[in-house]
Amino acid sequence: MAVLEIRTVPDPILKEVSQPVEKVDDDLRQLMDDMLQTMYGADGIGLAAIQVGVPKRVIVMDLAGRDEAPQPRYFVNPVLSDPSDSLKPYEEGCLSVPTVFDEVERPDRIRIQYLDYDGNECEEIAEDMFAVCIQHEMDHLEGVLFIDYLSRLKRQRAVQKVKKVEKSKDRDAA
Repeated sequence: MAVLEIRTVPDPILKEVSQPVEKVDDDLRQLMDDMLQTMYGADGIGLAAIQVGVPKRVIVMDLAGRDEAPQPRYFVNPVLSDPSDSLKPYEEGCLSVPTVFDEVERPDRIRIQYLDYDGNECEEIAEDMFAVCIQHEMDHLEGVLFIDYLSRLKRQRAVQKVKKVEKSKDRDAA
């Protein structure tokens, strides 16, 4: 498995709409394995393929707690439907917007249909943190970042903060 580069704002690829996957094969499973390794290495709980520069409708996720065994999940060509009417605010962060956290309101329950790691069709109801995370990652597939839900000023500050952090990393690496 390989650790991939996570793209950060304002990388234009993060605004692209991801394309459907034609079939789940060994190459796609390798991508999902690499994405999962990348996500774990960055201490994340979810990652969309577009965040590593691959515009495919693929998401990996693991919501296991720190003291729990890993529980990796794979979502290929996911589709959301039947959002609940009740919205719940959660403080969100994103591997593509490092060091920035802010509150976003989302439906606290939603139906998801997808293909799993082996290409099997699946359907389930996502609630609470699972619902928040899958909606956050689905936004990535549509070229939307969680900061897009914030005011223009907060969004601009978030991008500036990430640029500053990235510049600092580049200086430290040199």
